[in-house]
Amino acid sequence: MPMRAHVGDQLIVESPTTGATKRDGEIVGLHHDDGTPPYEVRWSDTDQVTLVFPGPDAHIHPIGNEPERQDEPERQREGTGTGHRTTTAAHHGARSLSEAVVTALVEDATAAPSMHNAQPWRFQYFRRRRVFHLRADLRGALPHADPELRALHIGCGAALMNLRVAVAHEGWEAQTRPLPDPGDPMLLASVTLTRPLGDEADPAALYPAVRSRHTSRYPFTEREIPASVRTALVDAAHREDVSLSFVSGWHLQHVVDLALEAEARNLTDAGAAADLARYTRGEDDARSATEGVPEYAFGPRRRIGKAPVRDFAGGKTVPGRPTADFETAPHLALLSTSRDRPVDWLHTGQAVERVLLSATLAGLSASFVTQALEWHDLRWPLRDPTSGMAYVQMVLRLGYGPRGTQTPRRPVQDVLDIEP
Repeated sequence: MPMRAHVGDQLIVESPTTGATKRDGEIVGLHHDDGTPPYEVRWSDTDQVTLVFPGPDAHIHPIGNEPERQDEPERQREGTGTGHRTTTAAHHGARSLSEAVVTALVEDATAAPSMHNAQPWRFQYFRRRRVFHLRADLRGALPHADPELRALHIGCGAALMNLRVAVAHEGWEAQTRPLPDPGDPMLLASVTLTRPLGDEADPAALYPAVRSRHTSRYPFTEREIPASVRTALVDAAHREDVSLSFVSGWHLQHVVDLALEAEARNLTDAGAAADLARYTRGEDDARSATEGVPEYAFGPRRRIGKAPVRDFAGGKTVPGRPTADFETAPHLALLSTSRDRPVDWLHTGQAVERVLLSATLAGLSASFVTQALEWHDLRWPLRDPTSGMAYVQMVLRLGYGPRGTQTPRRPVQDVLDIEP
């Protein structure tokens, strides 16, 4: 029987010796109405279109024309606004993504944390090439606390990690390129959907934590984090080329002291106060609640304890806000890179989110300790000179305690453009 195909089907060329896939591509053009060869094929490894006369080592996978399940509601096939989507083989193999699925993927991406919940990201999706672009959105810049845009890159890196997790959950392998265009520094990354996901589902296993991970500014217990969990978190960061280390002894006290010093400076610094005022929301605030940290997410004021939790009230009294006793020996982890370039910041953001998602699945809560990182003279002393660490990019507080409160996000239509 002669080979027949439709536009959108997948052409798979197998190795004649192993039977494994050697090359695959999407059929984007036919030369005969009956679907017989030759075909115009866009190869997944090069994104180039060539005219192909398939040989005996090639076969058609009819991805673009498999029938949809009749017993599956349309909203589940297309994806709802909650980010929960089905994982049927036919759905995973679809060669194009519906607008609803693209929207849900970006909603998952924007569940990522960012400094002051500033959300410094914007996404473009190019239908024909199946490519997401992640761009910096300077609306989310913090001119005083982050003049070099380091925290902006880290926040966007966290959103990039969430997108990678969601894409894998949707059933796609993807090629991620950080800073793909040297002439466009605001284009931070591209994510190209290359082929249906194989047996290796990493990082899809992290997906259940994408929407349940929230920053917790509440007290944690004094319970130790098991060595196995610590090792898993170190490995999670290492997968993104970032070093994670838990601090202890004199170094722990030193990091806490630096954070408290920075917090004290922020209380009297006009620039820090301006950043905080822009991204905090009181109950009587008339501004749109789509960004920043609302009053209900401030958490309690610290009465005693050494946990360096940022006070988003900025020293102001919030009526009805409780006080609480925090940890006397907080669990703090430093994430570091050997160099201090924008690409390192993007790696850090992806590592931070991978660690946070892994921690959430392990039952841990977390918050950020960025105060000392915002002051040039306090950032370098964070490092442990005996460990050989170079540039500390992030400090995380981890522990067992209440899960954080969900904070608002901009509507997805405000951060996503879908292109032909």
